[in-house]
Amino acid sequence: MATRFELSLPDWASESLAATPALLDDQARMRWVIELARTNFERDTGGPFAAAVFEEETGRVVSIGVNRVVPMTCSSAHAEVMALSLGQQALGGHDLGGPGQPGHQIVVNWAPCAMCCGAICWSGVRSVVIAGSGPEMEALTGFDEGPIHPSWPDELRRRGIAVRDGLLRAESLEAFRQFATSGRPVYNARKG
Repeated sequence: MATRFELSLPDWASESLAATPALLDDQARMRWVIELARTNFERDTGGPFAAAVFEEETGRVVSIGVNRVVPMTCSSAHAEVMALSLGQQALGGHDLGGPGQPGHQIVVNWAPCAMCCGAICWSGVRSVVIAGSGPEMEALTGFDEGPIHPSWPDELRRRGIAVRDGLLRAESLEAFRQFATSGRPVYNARKG
């Protein structure tokens, strides 16, 4: 019987995190996140999704996450969950918006799935930046993002979390196209 589990980034991602300077604008942050996603599937270390937590004002990278579902044998090892959890561990608290904390932002290469939207909601981040939303990613790749509520951005905003959608959308979709033609697995439980 398992009584504990551990999730980790691949070595290349840890090295990328250590080598990345502060990224001062959302476009630079998103471009880096898209490259993390592409590298993740090209190196066969997970699916085509990546996320990063930043201090909003300074651009300091707090943590990154890449999808690790298959290599970690854990269906919750999504990029957002990885980035938020590692950010909380790095800062020593469960609330990335707690007292004394600077504002934190999560940048993701597509809209969150049902699970990750909940993780973002309870994480304490103050803003979310996504490359895009809508059915294009699922149509290209075959991933099933689950029954996310259609007004999820409004729900986050109602909780004080700003949402920016559509940053480098075409670049993110191109990375998903590359994944789709790579022959790598799509791992929906029971195929949706």
